[in-house]
Amino acid sequence: MPEHWKHILFEEKDGVARIILNRPPLNVLNIEMMKEINTVLEELQSKTDVKLMVLNGEGKAFSAGVDVKEHTAEKVSEMIEIFHRMFRLLNSLEPPTLAVVHGAVLGGGCELATFCDMVLASDEATFGQPEIKVGVLPPIAAVIFPHLVRRNRALELVLTGEIISAREAERIGLINRVFPHEHFQEKAEEFVSKLQSLSAPVLRLTKKAVDIGLYASVDEAISNVESVYLDQLMSLEDAHEGLSAFLNKRKPVWKNR
Repeated sequence: MPEHWKHILFEEKDGVARIILNRPPLNVLNIEMMKEINTVLEELQSKTDVKLMVLNGEGKAFSAGVDVKEHTAEKVSEMIEIFHRMFRLLNSLEPPTLAVVHGAVLGGGCELATFCDMVLASDEATFGQPEIKVGVLPPIAAVIFPHLVRRNRALELVLTGEIISAREAERIGLINRVFPHEHFQEKAEEFVSKLQSLSAPVLRLTKKAVDIGLYASVDEAISNVESVYLDQLMSLEDAHEGLSAFLNKRKPVWKNR
């Protein structure tokens, strides 16, 4: 990957890949920035040693949304194609994904955060999809919000464009956890460390099993997860290492295979 990006930062260390939005002051997503994110996500598809992909933002906000100046008749088709590619790539990414957000988390920025598998937020963060107020709709929120907060609450959020607090977002299930702003980075890193200490392939298969259960009938899901467990999970060295370590009352030594 390029060592220098114009609108993002990227780092990978000890099994954690981090994409950092870096377009001050509000990390507004333009076409060029989204292309950079997509390039990184494409590269991560083939990396088997990544345990977790973390997405966060520099400056005073995670992201205030997509650049309205690129929502013109001439650019909207390209913009939507590139915007939606981010979510298709995130959806196909095997490691769990975590958004760590603060400040404004609005519009396309809110969609990008809440599309991740988990979201941690500062108690000063605000969430919302204000697109309806400028005569358009949030396509990704329309798809993902009903899975997170059910249909009626999802409709209320996208039809009114209401901006809600991090605490309210947590209460309704839109995000996972809220931490006080003054301790936010410390608490977020503690959360990351919990996943970082685990086996990369086991984390991936666990995410896969949860998604099978979410999007299939119960009977079909049980059969499919059974196959994942017996044919994929139990073929891993780490699965046998974890069970052996438990029985022998020692700490497991993961080989990530």
